[in-house]
Amino acid sequence: MTAQAEQKAVTADEDGMRLDRWFGVHYPALTFAYLNKLLRTGQVRVDGARAKGATRLAKGQTVRVPPLQFAARPADAPDGAVRPLSAKDRALIQDMVLHQDDDVIVLNKPPGLAVQGGTKTTRHIDGLLESWGLELGERPRLVHRLDRDTSGVLLVARRRQVAAALGKLFATRAVEKIYWAVVYGLPRLREGTIDAPLVKAAGADQDKVRLAEQGEAGAQKAVTHYAVADNAGHAFSWIEAMPVTGRQHQIRAHLALIGHPILGDNKYEGDRAVPAAIDNRLHLHARKLAFPHPRTGRKIAVEAPLPPGMKKTFEALGFNEKDRR
Repeated sequence: MTAQAEQKAVTADEDGMRLDRWFGVHYPALTFAYLNKLLRTGQVRVDGARAKGATRLAKGQTVRVPPLQFAARPADAPDGAVRPLSAKDRALIQDMVLHQDDDVIVLNKPPGLAVQGGTKTTRHIDGLLESWGLELGERPRLVHRLDRDTSGVLLVARRRQVAAALGKLFATRAVEKIYWAVVYGLPRLREGTIDAPLVKAAGADQDKVRLAEQGEAGAQKAVTHYAVADNAGHAFSWIEAMPVTGRQHQIRAHLALIGHPILGDNKYEGDRAVPAAIDNRLHLHARKLAFPHPRTGRKIAVEAPLPPGMKKTFEALGFNEKDRR
């Protein structure tokens, strides 16, 4: 008998979740490449319409899940094989490890390294994990994502059951996330909350998000708490951002919306007039991640040291990272 597609309803605690993360929670054995193939060919649909991995789900929507073939590994790799880690890649990923136990791995992702692959991206964290899985016995799985140019804490599950448990923690906002950013100017309020819904931009700016108009289709609630940790006069500020929701480019877009774009952000006008002594690259760092361990319930809190370029900027502006410990 031919397997039939399933129709699954989006629950209340999954409202606002990305479609690719939804699949990670419900089908942790499903690889990113295989899911992309299903999306690209229209086999996955939301309320009957084609969707992308970044599509945000809403309570009550229906996701069409086609028959899944987890054993069809050759469809996920160009030559049907997963290559072992090279000595260079093994050293890279081992240098990134901040915490590791039998269930989870926490990495310190460097800026410029993509988390997942794309049309022109062949080297990425997901691929490294796939190769590492040959040594670990099972492929570690991403639990969340960071932008290519954002550095810092990245959580990985050692097994698919753990990935599902951690995915639910993110969906229910039981994970504490703290980001550090260097922005232009000094916010009028040293502490505040940015509550501004975001929607994906169109046309040439479709890789960005913008402020959504009231009642606009596709708009997603987005909330970010922030505090000024230090400032260099009125020229630059060190911001500690704590996102409540997890929308695409949320912190970047929110800080730009209040008139303080992140230094070096080429999508939200933060790459203009960057001082010559400072690297013109995104100054956004996922500093801390705290979450209940999926098996023991014990709180795990991991901090990632600043990458060299951002550390250099801190020194140039007189910011002392020990002030926020």
